[in-house]
Amino acid sequence: MVGLRVPAVEEVVLRLKELLFPAVADIEVLSLDVNIEIVRVDVQCTTVGAACPGCGAWSTRVHSSYLRFPADVPSAGRRVVLRLRVRRFRCRDAVCARQTFVEQVPGLTRRYGQRTERLRSALAAVGLALAGRAGAWLAAVLGVSVSRSTVFRLVDALPEPGGACAAGGRRR
Repeated sequence: MVGLRVPAVEEVVLRLKELLFPAVADIEVLSLDVNIEIVRVDVQCTTVGAACPGCGAWSTRVHSSYLRFPADVPSAGRRVVLRLRVRRFRCRDAVCARQTFVEQVPGLTRRYGQRTERLRSALAAVGLALAGRAGAWLAAVLGVSVSRSTVFRLVDALPEPGGACAAGGRRR
């Protein structure tokens, strides 16, 4: 052989994780499936446990796990869908109202979310710039199918700017 070097599988997976999720820690890319219309990425969380959102107690007792399919920002004109395995944990605190809870991946998911945080941010930015119908049209051009109502909802969910006055006037 003429000095061909085949990179280790671990190195390829690490570079893939850095490329797809540069700002997200504690996840592992398991596989990647690309076809003409969609990119499906299998991902799982690598933390040992999670904090209960009800009482804050740390738990490592896994109750069960299931798959979530949050949409992500398109890549090269293809829809990106994550196949994210999340775990449901049992709360250790016996008096906590929540007996079980699901881990959330910071920077990637939120409770009941159908989109990743970066797709939510991108759609909210489009909505701030163009509003409803035009924002939905631009999102479709970019490869994201979304209604104008969803664009408005994402803009409404944004926090109020910190320096704005209640009456809309200038601060002095």
